Amino acid sequence: MKFGVALGRCSPRAWTDVVDTAEHLGYESVWMPEHLVLPTTMSSSPTPGDDHPPVPPTTQVFDVFAYLSHIAARTSSVRLGTHVYNLGLRHPFVAARAVQTLDVLSDGRVEFGIGAGWLAQEWAAAQLDFSTRGRRLDESIEICSRLWSEEVVEHHGEFFDFAPVMFEPKPIQQPRPPVLVGGESDAALRRAARAGDGWIGMEHDQASAELVITRLAALLEENGRSPDGFQICLGGAVSGTDDVEAWEAIGVTRLIVSPWSSSREAVEGLERFATLVGLVPPA
Repeated sequence: MKFGVALGRCSPRAWTDVVDTAEHLGYESVWMPEHLVLPTTMSSSPTPGDDHPPVPPTTQVFDVFAYLSHIAARTSSVRLGTHVYNLGLRHPFVAARAVQTLDVLSDGRVEFGIGAGWLAQEWAAAQLDFSTRGRRLDESIEICSRLWSEEVVEHHGEFFDFAPVMFEPKPIQQPRPPVLVGGESDAALRRAARAGDGWIGMEHDQASAELVITRLAALLEENGRSPDGFQICLGGAVSGTDDVEAWEAIGVTRLIVSPWSSSREAVEGLERFATLVGLVPPA
């Protein structure tokens, strides 16, 4: 089991201490939340069945790739993830360049978590049609993947149209940094099975996670893909190694954790959790 750390669950003032501790203790990855802008009026939620936004518009938001580059410069082993990046709000040239640059600077440590987005007012503020978000995301994934792996790329699609271009240097990870598709809807799961290297979910218990994983297995089969190597990442409770084994048994490959109740306790919480699950600091 890989263990990632959810930076969005503590104050940005604690992030560097949390990252330094996570790397020292042997956590596999750290994950940053992402928004482009937060309108003063918001509705809906990324959590199914919840119509209340999980964050206030006063939430501190940073450019995720600039901040992860800062983290990359002060670390050497911990992987750097977005949970999740709203790719559809950006031109794929801009997003592909940001991912490529971070992957090169970090010597191949990027985990690119993406989503279609849930905040309609954010799309309206960016003057983009929220109803097209799924199609825009699909097209952007295709373009970014080609830019990262092909020598010359030409594209003529619904949202983007360009003559042959070149895109250098390529990311360290080939054919691309792992693309993990976020979202709990059936459309998101279909996208993950069709175009992703894995799926990144929210908080689950083992029963709800197993339902999603079973659905993903069926969708992977529909797309002629094997579940081998397909990442399953989510948040979930762990009280001991028995829980870790239970998560592994249903197919979870990475748990993204935040074992603290307040930001000032984050470092201590990471230390307790590392002892609980037997993490081993890197040599």
